Amino acid sequence: MRKSLALSVLDQSIATAEAPQSQAIVNSLDLAQYCETLGYKRYWVSEHHNSDSIVGSAPEVLMAAIAAKTSKIRIGSAGVMLPHYAALKIAEQFRVLEALAPGRIDLGLGRAPGSDRLTAMALNPYGLGADQFPNQILDLQAWVSGTALQPDHPFGSVKAHPQGPTWPEMWILGSSDYGAQLAAYLGLPYAFAYFFSEGSGVELALDLYRRHYRPSARFPEPYATICVWALAADTEAEARHLLKTRELWRVGFEQGKRNPLVSPEVAARYPYNRAEQVTVDALRRKAMVGNAHQVAEKITKLATELGLDEIVINTWTHDHQARKYSYRLIAEAFGLSLMPSLKAIA
Repeated sequence: MRKSLALSVLDQSIATAEAPQSQAIVNSLDLAQYCETLGYKRYWVSEHHNSDSIVGSAPEVLMAAIAAKTSKIRIGSAGVMLPHYAALKIAEQFRVLEALAPGRIDLGLGRAPGSDRLTAMALNPYGLGADQFPNQILDLQAWVSGTALQPDHPFGSVKAHPQGPTWPEMWILGSSDYGAQLAAYLGLPYAFAYFFSEGSGVELALDLYRRHYRPSARFPEPYATICVWALAADTEAEARHLLKTRELWRVGFEQGKRNPLVSPEVAARYPYNRAEQVTVDALRRKAMVGNAHQVAEKITKLATELGLDEIVINTWTHDHQARKYSYRLIAEAFGLSLMPSLKAIA
């Protein structure tokens, strides 16, 4: 087992059909505290809008709550959809987060809207658009780190407060060549959303990132990770049963639906047509599901093939306790360091 592999978490605050959406946020806070005890390196939360399934819409707010309830795990956004916002405001928000949890804040940035086009317009009807993403990042880098903007910059005299001895670690997120090349040009860490497309394009993206990487003061060497979807249970049969929830959601997603998660029992009764069954079968073939050993072997194999030292894990289950248990099984399979509070009851 590759015990040197660092493991992190992506939580998308998933809503279920039987509970109010607000419960998803409560569950996110609970899971963050639990994953810290398990020894995970980072806990990232996502930004989506106008979705009845992924209801984490304000990562900076949720990060503040997590910072107040944890002491060691890094906390990050995966990511802030920067074209919706002014770079200065994001810099200020994350400088405040850095003051709350010094040395523990990751600022992951994405270019995608995290929503449909109409919702994106409602979020920022006067926005500059995704074509200004690189310039926004340059401004954000300066404001977040407290360094000066270019002398002729129209906002050169503006600072982001509060200032402090540390500043957030910036990441570029993406699922295409664009993000990889931008991260390489800016000398920033890069995270590829492997689970978006079941890994399609990951080899090319990582190759572009590494070949074209320009060293920066904070990151002299390229550093990349990928985010995979994985689910562990005591047996492969049980994990496959829990997967039925995501199978039905994925079929709906392909049809433009963003429904809350239903139980695997409800999902098992859905009468898939031929085209839908093709989607389900493809997901089953590629899914990283099984018992702890099986999932750990799949993650290790992928990390080795791609030359990665860290993997970010995204897990959906209808039952919150099953999701927590999956993260525990995977942590134990990799020999992550349990905090004393959990060792006492293990």
